[in-house]
Amino acid sequence: MTEMMFYERVAPLNEARHVALKVLPAKTFAYAARTNSVPIVGSEFFECAREYPIVFVQGQTCPLPAVLLGLRESENLYVDTTGKWDARYVPAFVRRYPFVPAKGPQDDLLVCIDEASPCFSEAEGEALFADGKPTAQLEHAIRFLREFHQSAAATERMCLRLAELGLLRQADSVAELKDGSRFRLNGLQVVDEAKLRALDKEAVQELFGNGGLALIHAHLISLGNLAGLVDRLSKRGKRRKKA
Repeated sequence: MTEMMFYERVAPLNEARHVALKVLPAKTFAYAARTNSVPIVGSEFFECAREYPIVFVQGQTCPLPAVLLGLRESENLYVDTTGKWDARYVPAFVRRYPFVPAKGPQDDLLVCIDEASPCFSEAEGEALFADGKPTAQLEHAIRFLREFHQSAAATERMCLRLAELGLLRQADSVAELKDGSRFRLNGLQVVDEAKLRALDKEAVQELFGNGGLALIHAHLISLGNLAGLVDRLSKRGKRRKKA
């Protein structure tokens, strides 16, 4: 899973280069229509667990949490043909577009944008800079990115601990539609419930105290949403046949 996904031309936000740039809210979620999974952070687990299957996929240093949005490559079953997102909660990774956080030289926040995004222009929208300073619109975006950046770091620390405790296992599986079509899901990891039950009291107390245990339970409950993904794919296939 790549961090850039639907971002096409990412560049650090620079006042001199982008002084005349303005931003408009994305009119649709069409930019995410070909993304079948996105990363999430720990603070999103409870909202995401109501809508999507939460799994773990290998990151640079450890497995990281993500929500499954589709069963096939380049297909998001939560975005319809009009670009509407068909779920109550939209992951922060999607909502932060067309801005994106990156790590600076000192592991600090570096604000970047997708220069290819139609949300940016010099003709219309809210200005990013005024009198040499970020506008309220840009400040709002920076706060959102900062919170995401901090949550992502905390989430990575939690996932490292889960890996150290040996709680994650491979969970490659096959999803089968009613018409007999099959889709193999590879590279996924889930919490091993047997190993979770076998943890010693100290480890359980640690996970309870830092909130990790609640996130694990949200993850395990969310796996029931995989059947909903299969239903979404079946319905999409039927609509295409009728068309």
